[in-house]
Order: sequence, then C-alpha cells, then structure tokens
Amino acid sequence: MSTLADTKTLLAELIGFPTVSSDSNLHMIRHLAERLSHCGAEIEVWHDETGTKANLFATLGPKLDGGIVLSGHCDVVPVADQDWTSDPFRMEERDGKWFGRGACDMKGFIAAAVAMASHYAALDLQRPVHFAFTYDEEIGCFGARALAETLREKGLKPAVAIIGEPTSMRIIEGHKGCYEYTTHFTGLEGHGSGPDRGVNAVEYAVRYVSKLLELKEDLQSRAPEGSRFEPPWTTINTGALVGGVAHNVIPGKARVEWEMRPVQKSDADFVKGALHQFCAHMLIPAMQLVHPDAEIKTEVIGEVDGLTPMEESEARDLVMELTGANGADVVPFGTEAGIFQGLGMSVVVCGPGSIDQAHKPDEYVSVDQVKQCLGMLERLASKLV
Repeated sequence: MSTLADTKTLLAELIGFPTVSSDSNLHMIRHLAERLSHCGAEIEVWHDETGTKANLFATLGPKLDGGIVLSGHCDVVPVADQDWTSDPFRMEERDGKWFGRGACDMKGFIAAAVAMASHYAALDLQRPVHFAFTYDEEIGCFGARALAETLREKGLKPAVAIIGEPTSMRIIEGHKGCYEYTTHFTGLEGHGSGPDRGVNAVEYAVRYVSKLLELKEDLQSRAPEGSRFEPPWTTINTGALVGGVAHNVIPGKARVEWEMRPVQKSDADFVKGALHQFCAHMLIPAMQLVHPDAEIKTEVIGEVDGLTPMEESEARDLVMELTGANGADVVPFGTEAGIFQGLGMSVVVCGPGSIDQAHKPDEYVSVDQVKQCLGMLERLASKLV
C-alpha cells in the first residue's frame, strides 16, 4: 500500500472516532499507540486525572536529546447545529477532498505522520523522531500543558517541534497567545422597585465590560514596533455577558466571558493588573458597601502563550528546506506551539488544509495538501539518519 493510500485509510479511521472535546479520546489514542507500536516505537500514554483523556508520546530511534517532534491534537469541535451534507464522523471523498470532522483540524496531519512511521522505523535513525498527540486543545490546550509538564519531569529534551495545524502548508513562525476567562459577579437579589437595597450583578458586569473596552483601546498604542501581526496589537473580545432572571428582579448573579490575544506577555500583565486594580478599588468596595458578601472572581479557562518568532530558528530553517519555502509567516490564531517553545524547543506550525475550513460544516482537507505534507515528512527522513 502506498503512503498516500495508507494515510487515507488511517484518516478515515481517525475521523470515525468522535473525539469532541467533551468526550473521551482514549479509543483514538489506543488505535494510534497500536499502529506506532507495530512500527517498533516506544510508547508512553499519560492520562489526565479523570482517566478519560490521554496524551500519547511515542519515540522511534535512539534515546537521545535533540529529537524532532511531530505533534497534533486529537480533539475536535462539536458538530451540533451544523448543516453537514454527509455524516461528519464518516469520511467521504469528493472532488479531490476528504471530508469529515477533524479532516484538517487536525487528523489529516496525524494520519500523515503516523503513516510515515514505518518508513522512519526502517532507517538507521541517528536522531529520534517523536510523535506527540494531545487532548483538549480546542478548549484550552490542557493536554499539551500536561504533556509539557511530563516531559519536563522526565528530563526529555527534543530540539525541534513541528505542529501540524492547518496552514495550507505555509510555515508559521509566530502567533498570538490566547488567554480566556470567565469573570463571575455575585451581588444581592431583590425587588426591582428597591434597587438601592440590592447589588445588581449585571450592572457591575456592564461596568467591567466598559473597562475591557477602555483597555481594548489602550492596547493599540502598545503595539510593538514592527509587529507583523494583523492587527499588530493585543486584542480583547467580550464573548458573552449573562445574568438576570426577570424584568423586576435585581440580578444577584452575572458572568462575563472574555478573551485576549496577547502579542507580548507584558500586555497580558498590563490588562490583568488594570482589571485587578479596578475591581479591588472601585467595584468590589461599592458592592460590599451594600452587601459584605458580594464579590467578583475571575476563572482562568486557559492561558496559552503565543509562539514568538525567533531570529535564529532551527525549526524554521529545517521546514523551509523540506518544503522549498523561502519565508515564514505569522498568524492571529493560537496553537499549542508556544507551550513547546516554552520547553526550549525550536518550533514552527505547518500542516495540510486551511484554517478557513476548520470548525465548519463539511470540513475537509484536499488530497493535494496531504500529498504536500507527505512530501515534507518523506524528506524529513534524510535529517534523521
């Protein structure tokens, strides 16, 4: 069987695992572990605290530092309320495209990488190649963060990571961070006819959002000189403000769901510091003047650092050589790449399919894109011997 045909078969199998982030990924992890084990890879499976999710870390070649990591996440976004023309968890081929949930984000890359494993295993590898497949990227990169901690504890030190997110096989050397929060407001309920006797959680949430909008404007002046991002500054988005039960009831609960995409970590510190001061010195004292138990608490959903472009980058130079590209780009969307970079690795993002298809109904990866990816991975073999 050709590598492309093997990739197609494996991708169909992977799409068949409905690994929505709310559900377990263990069946997919076991399937990948079995495939890689048959190639002679050393397999490590590390579960989360619930036992329903797991990361897979597999190694071919010598037990040395300085290896190359091929990484992807197993989870996919939900298909509920999406208008698919075919079963999202059964791959279909139409017009040179492979359709299915996760086809490009990012089971296409995982299938291509694992399909290449038997080829790597047949070589006299002088440099290890690692396969890192994670859980819960879509809801906060929790799997990659756990994986990074495990690698740190075990003293494993790969040198290069290629994160196969869908980039249309462009080399991405930088992206913004993604920090997500839910801020909870607890006030005091009461009858709408006596607003001074209660603490209106929705009104305080509105004041909080107004502060977010003020900071959103301030961040534009903090854009680093020469920033390549679009837009070049850190952004803030208010995703939801939820609270209240009726027209005539003072709402005692509210929440604001929001995110920021930092260009630089100092911007995140600036925003968090300003919000802390605003709440501690303005909002909370006013709330507790009426009700001592009133409070504002911010829940961290996820804080994923960005990928910082580096002047010297082994990963960028390597993948440029493998793909024939003559440059690298930056993107506004986030990936797990910054987590790997935080371990001291040189990292790029490069994979088959377009981000424009990710998360949408009738998600697909084109066969041509998968062929390009396989070409890159085939040429990688010469860097491992």
